Amino acid sequence: MRVLVIEDEKKVADFISNGLAEEGYAVDVAHDGDQGFFLATTNEYDAILLDIMLPKMDGITLCTKLRSEDNHTPILMLTAKDAIKDKVRGLDAGADDYLTKPFAFEELLARIRSLLRKKSLQQKTRFQVEDLVLDTITHTASRGENEIQLSVKEYSLLEYLMRNTGSVVTRTMIAEHVWDINFDTFTNVIDVYISYLRNKIDRGHETKLIHTVRGRGYVLKS
Repeated sequence: MRVLVIEDEKKVADFISNGLAEEGYAVDVAHDGDQGFFLATTNEYDAILLDIMLPKMDGITLCTKLRSEDNHTPILMLTAKDAIKDKVRGLDAGADDYLTKPFAFEELLARIRSLLRKKSLQQKTRFQVEDLVLDTITHTASRGENEIQLSVKEYSLLEYLMRNTGSVVTRTMIAEHVWDINFDTFTNVIDVYISYLRNKIDRGHETKLIHTVRGRGYVLKS
């Protein structure tokens, strides 16, 4: 899952982005409203964490502009203001939820998960290809009767491949959805993680599921 954090306080932004990265999210950060609006309309995100008090363009205006352009990405407002009228303004502008600073990081994670559940009510939470099964609720994967132990980034990569079963995903697509905007596309990190997954998923099995499409990328299929 890819999240955009729009927060002008660098310490707060770093705290949020580092914490989300540890939970397996790919995170991009903007420190003013103009940059936030540019990223939100240029890239595809699963959720946006939006501070109200921002330089260049405030969060209420940014949220209103996104909704006016039919951008329906779930938005969680983050602000030090806790007056009812401020919450109403944020929600009326199109925000999906509201969290007042200071907040516990566990609550932030719970609210993000809630937004993502609402977004994916009509989407699958369990994926299966042959005897490979991935459960996005429990964050577990197994092949046959054996559970597969995955690192956070390995799980994110496998989930992205399984959500696109049968379709070729390029390295650029993987970088955008599994890593973040600062990912160095000239490294072989993606190939390395594909190799990690192959060792855990395909090694010892006659039927191989992760395939390389020369010159294009990778595809997970039977």
